[in-house]
Amino acid sequence: MTLNLLVLGGTTEATALAKTLAENDIPATFSYAGRTEAPQGQPLPVRVGGFGGARGLADWITENRITHVIDATHPFAAQMSANAINACEEAGVPLAALTRPAWQAQPGDRWIHVPDIPAAVEALGERAQRVMLAIGRMHLDVFAAAPWHFYLLRLVDAPKATLPLPDCAVEVSRGPFTVEGDIALMERHRISVVVSKNAGGNGARAKLDAARALDLPVVMIDRPALPKRHEVHTVKAALDWVHAGTERGV
Repeated sequence: MTLNLLVLGGTTEATALAKTLAENDIPATFSYAGRTEAPQGQPLPVRVGGFGGARGLADWITENRITHVIDATHPFAAQMSANAINACEEAGVPLAALTRPAWQAQPGDRWIHVPDIPAAVEALGERAQRVMLAIGRMHLDVFAAAPWHFYLLRLVDAPKATLPLPDCAVEVSRGPFTVEGDIALMERHRISVVVSKNAGGNGARAKLDAARALDLPVVMIDRPALPKRHEVHTVKAALDWVHAGTERGV
């Protein structure tokens, strides 16, 4: 079988996979959702933007003769991952997810588990707090329902529009971050609570270690539920899956 992969990217794991595919001369296309202004360059052909739902993705897979799809999107890109599952089933193409294991609380952590963004807003309570809001920029409007808090936002791109939060500060930076740097950042802004998605991985976990060191609570947003799918946790495992399927004639 002649391989032709589609990598649904946007994570550090996806970038590592793209590098390995290019080094091994495995044909592949790297897809970005297009939410970041200056996405990291890739050694593979790149497409940017949506596919038009599961049906549009299935059509694209078929038209481009894709043999394998690897979903290496963010753990909270639930709609894209669900579309990939449905599209691959419709197109008859195997799918694997290259995922990060979820973070687990360590001794000394003060985590408050919540199921979603609105529940995180509610968990902050009625008393004004100084919040490190480490969730990206997509759901900031939900926190506008609690304008009495101060919000520290860490964003990859500088905001172009007026933010919906009346009392906030913006830190424009891209990970990986360090524990020392995050401790200094939290102390500088007198942070009293951290809000985080359980993204997993090493690039953004420094804020959790910093919160533990400062004895700060963390409102931890649990991952969205997805239909059952084949998951791998390393680039090597992803390549082994591709080659195993090829040997079986999948």
